[in-house]
Amino acid sequence: MPDMSVLLPLVALLLAIGAFAGLLAGLLGVGGGIVLVPAFFYAFTALGYDSPQLMQICLGTSLATIIVTSIRSVSSHHKKGAVEWDILRGWGLGIVIGAIVGVLVATQLRSVVLQAVFGGMGLCIGLYMAFGRATWRLGDDMPKGAGRAAGAPTIGFLSVLMGIGGGNIGVPLMTLYGVPIHRAVATASGFGVLIGVPAVIGFLFADIDVAPPLTVGAVNLGAFVIIIAMTLITTPMGAALAHRMDPKPLKKVFGFFLMFVALNMLRKVFFA
Repeated sequence: MPDMSVLLPLVALLLAIGAFAGLLAGLLGVGGGIVLVPAFFYAFTALGYDSPQLMQICLGTSLATIIVTSIRSVSSHHKKGAVEWDILRGWGLGIVIGAIVGVLVATQLRSVVLQAVFGGMGLCIGLYMAFGRATWRLGDDMPKGAGRAAGAPTIGFLSVLMGIGGGNIGVPLMTLYGVPIHRAVATASGFGVLIGVPAVIGFLFADIDVAPPLTVGAVNLGAFVIIIAMTLITTPMGAALAHRMDPKPLKKVFGFFLMFVALNMLRKVFFA
């Protein structure tokens, strides 16, 4: 039985993290992983669980929560007829393959390398959220052939290395190729299952030396349950709030916030 003096602060932190992640997901449509991974990292570090494998726990736990939220989200979008199933079918196998390769690589890397990957990619995503334009285009149709063969595994691979569900990469990609934003968000919500299931299976068998209580492999089951419970409560609140206000300025603010988080993680990598 874990020491209550350790368990209670951990639970309190996770409750706050889950509430914040759910609120942002509903308000801005951002994937939970982009919030959960750095939040898990700072929470577990503050409680004394820093180790060369800490980022694997953050990634594995984040992806486990994304499986549940992705199923719920894509089901909701499907009822509204907004999911582009042709894109999911065409890109699905490549995304799964990329996710499998991603978990094989992630379990072999040190935490500091994964921090650098998250920091670098997080900085790029933050810049896009802050300064991107809906009118930007690379083409009129989603890539096929060699473009899809390269792009789909890349989405799966990078998403696992960041612990995200693919929406932060997939949505900009689809909009750049002319997919309307609401359909891009709906379709990308299905990426989370394709990425999360193979990745979490792999992370459950990861060999982790130092881990918080209730961790199996690189997945913290306690954090998983708490985060899911809180996001189910606060995500609808964020969605309701989004209908009462313009979320675009907040999205820019979150882009700057994400850049700050990413730069701080990079600072820990290169100047710690």
